[in-house]
Amino acid sequence: MIITIDGVAGSGKTTLAQFLLTHFTQREYSSVDESKNQSAIEIVHMDDLYDGWEDALGDSLTAKLQEIVLAHETGRPYQTYSYDWKRHCPGSELFIAPSDILILEGVGAGQASIRAHVETKIWIELDPIAGLSRVINRDGAGIEEEMIDFLELQRIHFQKEGTRAAAEFHLNGLH
Repeated sequence: MIITIDGVAGSGKTTLAQFLLTHFTQREYSSVDESKNQSAIEIVHMDDLYDGWEDALGDSLTAKLQEIVLAHETGRPYQTYSYDWKRHCPGSELFIAPSDILILEGVGAGQASIRAHVETKIWIELDPIAGLSRVINRDGAGIEEEMIDFLELQRIHFQKEGTRAAAEFHLNGLH
């Protein structure tokens, strides 16, 4: 099963992904299924997959998402590099284990290229300016200029992709 959680930066996507992980783990999934040699649940954060600020939502992200989905569907692990935001280059190795449930969360997670493979698509609604404020409070004023530019990139991306309209579930990010 694949779940995507998308919405503007700062809307609460990571928080929801962590809530779902906790909920599923406590309910019906153990953290690891030894017999299948795979994790029950994996979360992939788009922030780890972006190629910096300028090309965060570009072709590289789309290609990585398609590869991750294919690996998930065929029960194979996927390896790439997470982006190092301090050094502005590829950083440490990112390993995504085979899993029963794959949660893709972050701006760009719900794009059209993978929707046919996704069982549940979630959109979190929030005014982009309120989201910007949350991101600055969380990550510091040092990224404010880049985030203001990112707001325009995400607006264009969401409009082109029709992400909000494609989601089955719409949540309010104010809570």
